[in-house]
Amino acid sequence: MGPLAQPTGSQRTHDSAPTSRLELTGINVAFGGVLALTDVSLVVEPGQVHGLIGPNGAGKTTLFNVACGLVRPTSGRIVWRGEEMRRLRPSQLTKLGISRTLQGVGLFPGMTVLENVMVGAHRHGRAGFLSALLALPTSDKDERLLRERAMRALTELNAEKFAGRYPGSLPYPVQKRVALARALVAEPDLLLLDEPASGLAEDEMHELGELIRSVVSRMSVLLVEHHMDLVMRVCDQITVLDSGKQIAAGTPEQVQNDPAVTEAYLGDAVDAEADAAELTHAEGGRTHG
Repeated sequence: MGPLAQPTGSQRTHDSAPTSRLELTGINVAFGGVLALTDVSLVVEPGQVHGLIGPNGAGKTTLFNVACGLVRPTSGRIVWRGEEMRRLRPSQLTKLGISRTLQGVGLFPGMTVLENVMVGAHRHGRAGFLSALLALPTSDKDERLLRERAMRALTELNAEKFAGRYPGSLPYPVQKRVALARALVAEPDLLLLDEPASGLAEDEMHELGELIRSVVSRMSVLLVEHHMDLVMRVCDQITVLDSGKQIAAGTPEQVQNDPAVTEAYLGDAVDAEADAAELTHAEGGRTHG
């Protein structure tokens, strides 16, 4: 991802760590009577990276979607900056100072890379819809400033050379960088990352880890990820889910040494081994039958 640029010009700078705090308390989610999450709680503290991990089907994405407003909990509380979010919607996130990435890149195929990132910068726009519609000078100036802001975000991720390209013409890892630039350009107080390392090579994953650690002076991060080496390297706190329930929480070292976590992950591995052995045995039986 390349060297990280320092904030310049109109980019926001902070004299201290962010003060915003996300609290998810007693979250329950049911789909058609089936409980996907049961009494799950976590707190993303200011200026920290909080990891959310668990085996496949643990409920990580469901909880992430609750924090994004994509899923409304059956019960429980979402508190952001001390205020309860009773009807949180994805369209509110940017105004609330929250940015997110999703498991896929979610880029607009008919827009250039630069235009995609400019979409994320629009919270900083000053011209209203009417000015843009009538192509007034204020709108032109606003667009120029947003374009400059978007270019800085792409430069930060060493992706500025792709500014004029369309996402579909780029390798998947580059598309991931563009999606991350679009989230960062809004200069949020909280960054929600859903499996940002998927599809990345080892060296790219290492650079991603450095980037995540570098932004905590500007924002807090909630990270959903299945690459354990990345999680253990960058997270300050980790919450572990299994079958929709919270089974552990603490520092990376505490979580690593928790027997419940070991059992949850090894259980998956043992089940997979058993399934593979059973399949091999069945195929052998058909061969000799």
